[in-house]
Amino acid sequence: MYRLIIAALLFSNFAFSQTEISWKHLEDVEFSDVYIDEVEEFVLFPYFGPSVRELEGEEIILSGYILALNPDEGYYILSKGPFASCFFCGGGGPESVVELNLKSDKDYFVMDEFVTMKGVLKLNDDDIYHCNYILQNAELSRRELKVF
Repeated sequence: MYRLIIAALLFSNFAFSQTEISWKHLEDVEFSDVYIDEVEEFVLFPYFGPSVRELEGEEIILSGYILALNPDEGYYILSKGPFASCFFCGGGGPESVVELNLKSDKDYFVMDEFVTMKGVLKLNDDDIYHCNYILQNAELSRRELKVF
């Protein structure tokens, strides 16, 4: 009986090891314009602050709006705001979007769907072809109906 209780306690500790964060957590970053010869233009280069660096490699939970940029290829972004006010449309900064590397290639989302995702946070400060924040092994935690 005691072994069962101990096993349950240990399992529950591992089962809830992810950290729920808000978009405010991802604002601990500063950007500078860096000229990249490869693309012949200036790109915003991130300098991540200590509080966001502590989250790197951690399993996190984050809610936001889906930007279905290329759903046929499984390319989705999680955004602080809906498409009309997202970073790509000029309404926010690079810290307001997270690239999703989905755990399953069977997941399908629609534009501006409000979801909560979980996955491992990766900080990207060297690959200009990807977002500064990437959620690896991302999976749906819950879907919500949100009217904006």
